[in-house]
Amino acid sequence: MAIGSVNLTSSMRNNLVTLQNTASLMSTAENHLATGNKVNSAVDNPASFFAAQGETSRGTQLSGLKDNIGQAIQTVNAASNGITGEQALIESLRGVITQARSAINDKVNSATILSGAASGSDQGLTKQYNSLVGQLNNLVHDASFQGVNFLTSGSTSTATLTVNFNENASTSITMSGFNAGASGLGISGGGATKEVTANSTGNLTSGSINNATNLNKMEASLNTALATLQTQSSALAANLSILTARQSFITSMVNTLSVGATSLVGTDTNTESANLLTLQTQNQLGVTSLSMSNQANSAVLKLF
Repeated sequence: MAIGSVNLTSSMRNNLVTLQNTASLMSTAENHLATGNKVNSAVDNPASFFAAQGETSRGTQLSGLKDNIGQAIQTVNAASNGITGEQALIESLRGVITQARSAINDKVNSATILSGAASGSDQGLTKQYNSLVGQLNNLVHDASFQGVNFLTSGSTSTATLTVNFNENASTSITMSGFNAGASGLGISGGGATKEVTANSTGNLTSGSINNATNLNKMEASLNTALATLQTQSSALAANLSILTARQSFITSMVNTLSVGATSLVGTDTNTESANLLTLQTQNQLGVTSLSMSNQANSAVLKLF
């Protein structure tokens, strides 16, 4: 035996080992309760730790995609709002044509109503029509969200937006725009340019609306424009439905991944609390047992 060493009895050593084990288990239980996790590092359980990390990482990536989908939804909404505004302006253009039909039958005031006070000038209903066309083009020009405008695609460029639905971009949707300007819709007197520019008014002249034949053609072009807008509006609605469904799905998927990760590393607080209470009781019993062993050794001294 080394000088200065303490020779403990077998029962005392057993009690000490038990107390040390109990203290270690208590520390583990307290850590589980404090962190809310039964696996806090790869040392605790490598398989569960890295599996939970993978699910958490995927959930984070999907959450980022959900934000992108939300922005895409607003882009579609901006285009849809633009189409609604266009439809209202086209109805106003139809109103001008209705007034023009009445004016051509007015033998006294026809020229003034159609072209303004000066004969041959582009005032009166002519100016109103061209002004409405200009406002329609302005509305289309302004129907953008974060720099994407589905209503201004022309002969030289086409607005497209691709939205990814999963973390490796293997599923997605690509949406394309169209020319919703007066010229793109083929509105009579809407101008020749195929690009939508701000402040581009119509090119109608007073001679274009002074007979029923021309007015009928103009009205037909407005009807065709409305039909085109209705078709494009339906396409936007279908895309919006897809985006909304995907946004809802990703929300549910992120929640599923979160629950899955928690089930791998999370702790049951009720179970851990019960375990800690049991360990505390065992610790008290161990201390009592160690004290009794010590008392037994002290009794030997009474023999001397």
